[in-house]
Amino acid sequence: MSSDGNKKQFWKRNAAKVPGSIQHVYGAQHPPFDPLLHANLIKAGNKPPPATPGKPKKATTFQEFESITSDAWDVGDDDDDLLAMAAQNLNIEVVMETANKVFTLLYHIPTLEWPPDMSWPPVSGVPESRVCWSVSSCEELRKLSWSGIPRQVRPITWKLLSGYLPANAERRESVLQRKRQEYFGFIQQYYDSRNDEHHQDTYRQIHIDIPRMSPEWLVLQPEVVEIFERILFIWAIRHPASGYVQGINDLVTPFFVVYVFEYIEEEVENFDVSSLQEEALRNIEADSFWCMSKLLDGIQDNYTFAQPGIQKKVKALEELVSRIDESVHRHMHHYEVEYLQFAFRWMNNLLMRELPLRCTIRLWDTYQAEPEGFSHFHLYVCAAFLVRWRKEILEERDFQGLMILLQNLPTMHWGNEEVSVLLAEAYRLKFAFADAPNHYKR
Repeated sequence: MSSDGNKKQFWKRNAAKVPGSIQHVYGAQHPPFDPLLHANLIKAGNKPPPATPGKPKKATTFQEFESITSDAWDVGDDDDDLLAMAAQNLNIEVVMETANKVFTLLYHIPTLEWPPDMSWPPVSGVPESRVCWSVSSCEELRKLSWSGIPRQVRPITWKLLSGYLPANAERRESVLQRKRQEYFGFIQQYYDSRNDEHHQDTYRQIHIDIPRMSPEWLVLQPEVVEIFERILFIWAIRHPASGYVQGINDLVTPFFVVYVFEYIEEEVENFDVSSLQEEALRNIEADSFWCMSKLLDGIQDNYTFAQPGIQKKVKALEELVSRIDESVHRHMHHYEVEYLQFAFRWMNNLLMRELPLRCTIRLWDTYQAEPEGFSHFHLYVCAAFLVRWRKEILEERDFQGLMILLQNLPTMHWGNEEVSVLLAEAYRLKFAFADAPNHYKR
């Protein structure tokens, strides 16, 4: 997307090093579930009474809440259940209990002793044949995943939640082999056409965009650049309704990094991808392609001509913010800040340019557990993210200052705690507004 005059492209960073570029935040919940069940995600097996959708509180509720405390969980009695959820998310004993349940669920292990240092046993130590799944266990996995997935079981959990792997454990290995072969069949069939006249512009843009991505340690590795180019090019020519659009390139990174976890025990940061065996790299590439494709299937209107999906979401965000924090909304309107000027990127890149990579991965745990997490729930996360900075926004007194703030929000040091609070606040907004008939109407 380009802009005219002296205006810079508002959805893309100009600087190479910006706090929190190409990163992720994930979190969401699973509606076929009762809404109150989301407040007790970690308590597997609990069945709270059905919740009756309530009318949203008056528009000043959120401002009053912000004015009396800087703690996002210092709230009234009505939010006790959500407070409990957030507190549990930050309680290490509950986190370990949840991790135990996730691992047991995935590998059908009755009991599991965690070492004192709380490190995770390698998943590869459990035979795939022992993984047992039923419909109910998949539902249970979604509930557990909303609050974050342990590192060592995240690869298989993401594949299951995305629909890439079937719930039937007996079919998984054959499906993996077939889908990986199918992907590399596309490579053989289509990749040589990247220099053809009608494809060369697409390939050239992909080739230009990848080195601009973050984290730099990853996208400056030649093997990674080649993998990302193949993934993006094959996806683009198989989806001619949209083709390649800047922003899609960022969506490969979380999958790629998470699937690297499947083959290493050390931290992934600054890891030399070329040290992996060729078979492992091929598996990571194919799995990343298919899971990215699954994600994009749900938000493809974000990337078709004129990107109507993003335009609708930005408009919805503006209407929602006007309901939950009229002061912030009026302040930006007063200084002629258009939501499209900063929120386009939030929708186009799913906040990956606003948050550290570790936060995006955590955010995507929830997005994949939540129905329409990458589309519908993301709207509420963006709203919660914007009003999180209301103090800083209201202190800015001109257009330039507001734009600099909104395009460079200080999230570089964010971690799981900040993401957990953000997600819980997003869920609170969703619970208050999503079922209201006049949701986006003043």
